[in-house]
Amino acid sequence: MFELADPLVLVLLPLPWLIARILTQRPVLERGFPVPDRIGGMLIEASPRRDPRRAIVLDRLMLWGIWALTVFALSGPRELTPVSALKVSGRDLAIVLDLSGSMVRDDFFLDGQPITRLEAVTTVGADFARRRGGDRVALIVFGSEAYYATPFTFDTEAVARRIEEASIGISGRATNISDGLGLALKRLDDSQAASRVVILLSDGVNNAGATNPRGVAEMAATMGVRVHTIALGPKDLESAEVGERGVVDATTLRAIAQVSDGESFRVKTTDNLVAVTQALDRLEATDSAGLSAEIYRDYWTWSAALAAALALLAIWRQVA
Repeated sequence: MFELADPLVLVLLPLPWLIARILTQRPVLERGFPVPDRIGGMLIEASPRRDPRRAIVLDRLMLWGIWALTVFALSGPRELTPVSALKVSGRDLAIVLDLSGSMVRDDFFLDGQPITRLEAVTTVGADFARRRGGDRVALIVFGSEAYYATPFTFDTEAVARRIEEASIGISGRATNISDGLGLALKRLDDSQAASRVVILLSDGVNNAGATNPRGVAEMAATMGVRVHTIALGPKDLESAEVGERGVVDATTLRAIAQVSDGESFRVKTTDNLVAVTQALDRLEATDSAGLSAEIYRDYWTWSAALAAALALLAIWRQVA
């Protein structure tokens, strides 16, 4: 819908006419100097031949056009345009990512090529984050210690980029699941979201920190936070040989999910990981009725540009 932001400005349109009517016109004294008739005739012949009355009318029309366009621009012509708003799910979702030393193992495959566990997680995890439009998403990474990589934000692209930039060693090389999950719960404690969810991914065994992961899971259940867990790695603690490295404690991760009313997933291949992210999309759907939004599209620049063009043309006529 077209409208004017300040229509009262239009009362200024007759202002030049009123000023001209109020002010007393002073006679213009014509001055010149005598020249011989022959030279005067030559000057008259050389001067452009145009109707002075028509020129005066045209000049006045141009000045009125400049004034009218300027006043119209000042009145703020604009159009109210509805736009599609971001669908808000009312969910705060924390991604808790294991960056311990075991994530450098290259026992995953992508497009037939061996890749590290970290490369598999960053590739698939970043794509998952980008699909969370409408959620407020945060990223927490942990190794020996847990760190808050990105705050809760609707900018899922920023979170995805941080996942892609994740590297081993920034948080130590041990596996402190308890602190990673605990930091997520601390950030969610003040959340007013209708739904609070943690997605915890680990490829190892909790071997750092003084807190039992199951105890932290019980705290999550008390807070009403669902924790979905992803156990990453070809071998788990139950089936591996004694002392074998690079195995995941799938049992503990499964218990964390069960205590907090979440889902537990076992990932042994890249295809498994992709399937898990799709399953999480279904569990924590983002398709909800968003808020409608309206914005103003301003048109004053067009009127101002036309006024400037007429002003330049009027100046050119005076000096030509």
